[in-house]
Amino acid sequence: MPTPIRYPVIVGPTAGGKTALGVELAKRLRSPDDEPGQVVTADAYQIYTDLNIGTAKPTLDEREGIEHHLIDIAGLKDRFTVHDWLHRADPLVAQLRTDGITPVVVGGTNLYIKAFLDGLFQAPEPSDEIKAQVEQMPQPERRAMLAKVDAEANARIDGADHRRTRRALEVYLQTGTPITELQKQWDADKPTRPEAVLVGLDWPIETINTRINQRVKNMIEQGLVEEARAVFDADGFGPQSREAIGYKQLIAHFEGLCSLDEAIERIKIDTRRFAKNQRTWLKRLRIRPGSLWIEAEGRDATDIANQVADHL
Repeated sequence: MPTPIRYPVIVGPTAGGKTALGVELAKRLRSPDDEPGQVVTADAYQIYTDLNIGTAKPTLDEREGIEHHLIDIAGLKDRFTVHDWLHRADPLVAQLRTDGITPVVVGGTNLYIKAFLDGLFQAPEPSDEIKAQVEQMPQPERRAMLAKVDAEANARIDGADHRRTRRALEVYLQTGTPITELQKQWDADKPTRPEAVLVGLDWPIETINTRINQRVKNMIEQGLVEEARAVFDADGFGPQSREAIGYKQLIAHFEGLCSLDEAIERIKIDTRRFAKNQRTWLKRLRIRPGSLWIEAEGRDATDIANQVADHL
């Protein structure tokens, strides 16, 4: 198969088979010199060294000899943003294409994918006074205010998410416009990468929740508790890395705040909640022109990869 002009950008729910599909596509999308494609990972936690099992970081066996980029590029105490990721992904994808190698971008963090496809969301920076005002508000007061000024954001942002709640309020107080309205304008902008084909995997909610529960069970059996404990005992977690699902809940157990069984159950609950938030993002991404959405239930990665490769 000749090297396609276009290249895939894969999105879908957690535990939905994106990693396996990325590998299968890379094996098919070969260069004129018969070099396989290479995976460019777009995941906010697979960037961290030593967070392996809980982030579903593909093992060497799972990579099947396919080069994977933007994995293990940050220390556990590093702060890493979508800007940092994009500044690495942009030149990497450009170089691969110059070399005749097809990049296969595999999502995990939909904000990274959205920024990659359409540029960064440039909300105005709030003043120091507004930041201080919002910071001093108790979270219940913030939520009550957000419900009044931006009901859509209030419904979308989890009540325990202090950071995103603060951000939504700061933007409104600075601009007088709800952040959801500004994001809709962002969604309506002309795509900046017409050569990138968004490939979305659709799953029934009940099926993906079952797959999530099974994945968590598998992670525990593979040694997630021991992996997290080793990092915790070494004081390895930083403010950002400790928020990764699977580790955050176990840290609470290590600190004596809950039993191990409670922590494991919380991992399942929070992962299902994360999948729900992903569905909101996927609705926004679905409107991208030329995207390909695939009903994934009952199909394996090989079958889906053949369809995507033909589409490109």
